[in-house]
Amino acid sequence: MSNPLISNAVRATIESYFVEDDLSRNLYYINALPNDMVKCKLKLKDNLVLAGLPYFVEVFRFLGDDSINYDFFKKYEGQSFKKDDKVEIEFELPFSIALTGERIALNLLQHASSIATYTNKYVKKASDKGIAILDTRKTTPGHRSLEKYAVRVGGGYNHRLGQTDLWMVKDNHKNFFGGVKEAVEFFRSMKGFYTPIEVEVHDINEFDQVLAMGVKHMMLDNFSPEDIRKVIKKKPTDVTIEVSGGIRLSTIDDYLIKGIDAISVGAITYGAPPVDISLKYSKEW
Repeated sequence: MSNPLISNAVRATIESYFVEDDLSRNLYYINALPNDMVKCKLKLKDNLVLAGLPYFVEVFRFLGDDSINYDFFKKYEGQSFKKDDKVEIEFELPFSIALTGERIALNLLQHASSIATYTNKYVKKASDKGIAILDTRKTTPGHRSLEKYAVRVGGGYNHRLGQTDLWMVKDNHKNFFGGVKEAVEFFRSMKGFYTPIEVEVHDINEFDQVLAMGVKHMMLDNFSPEDIRKVIKKKPTDVTIEVSGGIRLSTIDDYLIKGIDAISVGAITYGAPPVDISLKYSKEW
């Protein structure tokens, strides 16, 4: 039996995907689909970290098949697979449900696996240095929960799920309120007793100013590796330093500097290369 909490958590999202697919326009077609059981094979055709199986399973459960459950698939979630292993995960579904849910289920699984796989490549580079890889809010509208979930499966961390998880003082706040001091004071006036403040800083002088204000979390935006090292020398033990700004897999080695706590990478959600997964099924004779 699948975890009902998983079903409830993703049901509204999955329902919106089927609204987009607009099956209700052709009830004759839906009614005509045979319900014979078919043998399904989920084929992993790339080097990948598999992610998104809770969503994959819930697509078919949403369509009315209670026999499929996440307990069977759970052992595969988050595992690394090689293309040459030609892994196939076998299960059964009624033909009508397999056909109707196939594309949505695969889209979600492939998208999540792409993000988890790409995230994991960053994580492998940074983990030896004790640096966490964070995502950003640069997610696809309507897919944030899936994409943030995939980052976690890939070994990364979620920066924030929504705007109010953390008060993030950015350049537009500074411009509007008249400076970094005024922007920080605005967010402090929100009285979020357990809500931390992080300030995006753009040069070493601004770092010094924010540090003097008692802010404990700072993001160095588009700092050079040389300037990052200068900042790290000034870093108190109770302050966290996040680095961000166009860092890619090809350049991240330059930013793996001792003393950095985290590197945030928007590209892990919006720029992950696709992975190849297919679903094939055949009638049981």
